[in-house]
Amino acid sequence: MNDRLSPAKAAILFIIVVLAWGTNWPVTKTLVQAVPPLWTATIRSWVALAALLVILRSSGNLIVPRLADVPVVLSVALLHMTLFSTLAAAGLRYLPASKGIVLGYTTPLWVALGASAARTERLGRLKLTGVATGLLGLCVILNPASLDWSNLDAIIGAGMIILAAICWAANIIYIRSHRWIATPLQLLLWQVLVATIVLTSMALISEGVPDVAWSPQLALLFLYAGCIGTTLAYWAMSMVNKSLPALTTSLGTTATPVVGILCAALLLGEPVDLSLALAAALIVGGIALSTLADAPSRA
Repeated sequence: MNDRLSPAKAAILFIIVVLAWGTNWPVTKTLVQAVPPLWTATIRSWVALAALLVILRSSGNLIVPRLADVPVVLSVALLHMTLFSTLAAAGLRYLPASKGIVLGYTTPLWVALGASAARTERLGRLKLTGVATGLLGLCVILNPASLDWSNLDAIIGAGMIILAAICWAANIIYIRSHRWIATPLQLLLWQVLVATIVLTSMALISEGVPDVAWSPQLALLFLYAGCIGTTLAYWAMSMVNKSLPALTTSLGTTATPVVGILCAALLLGEPVDLSLALAAALIVGGIALSTLADAPSRA
């Protein structure tokens, strides 16, 4: 389970990751129409926790984290798995999944800006061009012709997802400076456990026990979001990261918003207008340029 995969097997697994992450946005959009966003994130987290326990136990990666790894466990659990998941789910209540995924994947742009502000990374000419291109795409998707500025819910939804992306970026910046003892896969269960406890507590305090009209379709969607969109994707990505160059995986993940937009169009019937396509192209292109700027350090 811990061995490197062949390039062909790693590539297939990577395609599965991109498909899982891309389809997870339309699935989440469907879930939040039936279940409050905080409970959506909570139930999905419980499903992922159960699936992870089985996977890590069977693969021999079930460990107790060392004290030095506790900060990264809390960072991922709170910034990514709690704040990002909840804010993104809440934002999707008011925005189409296609626009939500484009806004959510501005994360690398905020990483570049945040790391530069913290002086942990240099914002060179190529990376600056990439960030500027991505921010131009953000302006395109937020322009009044694409986003109805008279609709307060739409503005709030967009703001929530952008804030979610910033939370994820803050987590990434910390992760890059952390000195790992256990592997990310070995710590994943504990990160999900902390997030599940926090999410459950928040949901019970703020919303109480939800009145959910359960159906086979809703249950399957939660199983997909927890098992495929979360557990399988994280496990597969950990395997891919061992087997493919970092630059390859970083560039490859830029396909995720494209998959999300196509899935939202096919599964939810969301239109792909010119502003959305242009914004996605600019943001994905900007992320690709920023990633290429990091190529020497990644190598």
